[in-house]
Amino acid sequence: MRRGPVTAADFAGLGHALRLARAAAVLEEVPVGAVIIGDGQVLGEAHNEMVKRRDPTAHAELLAIRRALTHSGADRLPEATMYITLEPCAQCAGAIVLAKVGRVVFGAWDHRAGMAGSVDDLLRHPRLNHRPEVIGGVMDEECGEVLKQFFRDRR
Repeated sequence: MRRGPVTAADFAGLGHALRLARAAAVLEEVPVGAVIIGDGQVLGEAHNEMVKRRDPTAHAELLAIRRALTHSGADRLPEATMYITLEPCAQCAGAIVLAKVGRVVFGAWDHRAGMAGSVDDLLRHPRLNHRPEVIGGVMDEECGEVLKQFFRDRR
């Protein structure tokens, strides 16, 4: 499923997202982190804040997109790369398409709700007007383990 090479910058970006996910776990949020990088700088970053905001839509990806757009002063992010610790859901995949994020690199596959190849592939749907480059399964084990440990601790 990989398109294009995985670079050292991709591992660094995903490592940054993983640190955000671990911070979410400490706050008892589902540990998903997202960071958007453009021109070598962080444009926006977030972890899930659904519990804090009492908002089931407060996913890391949406919050990171909003922050990146505010930071850049733009309405689209075609030159940016989004790093996410978990394959995006339908809501987040839709936001990524609408924001025209140029590239998406994610860690763990989400076989229950993933929309970048697991359940379906909204990010590269042929009828949509934007299809980012997608590289999935990068650091899959590390990203997946953070989620598994979080849910293990809650049982």
